[in-house]
Amino acid sequence: MLRFLAPRAALLALALLPPPLAAQDSFGGQPAPPAPTPAPPTAPRPAARPAAGARPDLDAQMAEERQDFGVPATAELRTGPMHAPTPATIPGAQVITTRGLVELLGSTEVRALLFDVLGGQERIPGAIGAVPAAQAGSFRDQTQQEFGGFLRQVTEGNPDTPLVFYCLSSHCWMSYNAALRAVHLGYRNVLWYRGGIEAWKKAGQRVEPNGPR
Repeated sequence: MLRFLAPRAALLALALLPPPLAAQDSFGGQPAPPAPTPAPPTAPRPAARPAAGARPDLDAQMAEERQDFGVPATAELRTGPMHAPTPATIPGAQVITTRGLVELLGSTEVRALLFDVLGGQERIPGAIGAVPAAQAGSFRDQTQQEFGGFLRQVTEGNPDTPLVFYCLSSHCWMSYNAALRAVHLGYRNVLWYRGGIEAWKKAGQRVEPNGPR
């Protein structure tokens, strides 16, 4: 897989996302140690994780993850700050909640691939690094070409493979961009986990340290 450098504007936008992001210079690559970043803009404080042994109310959380901030859906790649409220829908793809993702990943009949587009210190177990796919640009740029080759490899050329993309939360556009790129590459079962790793942890689901796979 070719290595590449992110545009300066994209790197500045990614630096606004908490927690500090790990650099990833290729799809599926090993994140490097996170560098210090500026303080993020003020955002709603995430709810505390359930206490040990508590059973999260996934139905209530599902409604929270689907909250409509009044941001219109767009079929274009995000070029502004990546830490901002996101649309409630995404053209050409489906939004999946924590409940749906737990069921999908636990299925023995469906082989879904999960992609971490955040590159933070933790990830959902089994997630594949795909931070470069968050970049702004066009659906004809070098990032798109490299992402296409990467997806062909991990899906073994099957465009019907379910692909799930996540980043931090419903205030993170990184996975939105990645999902749109996958849609434009012809993948027919693209899922956007809008709640991101914050929703996953809030539901009491397990995470693991981010590192090579």
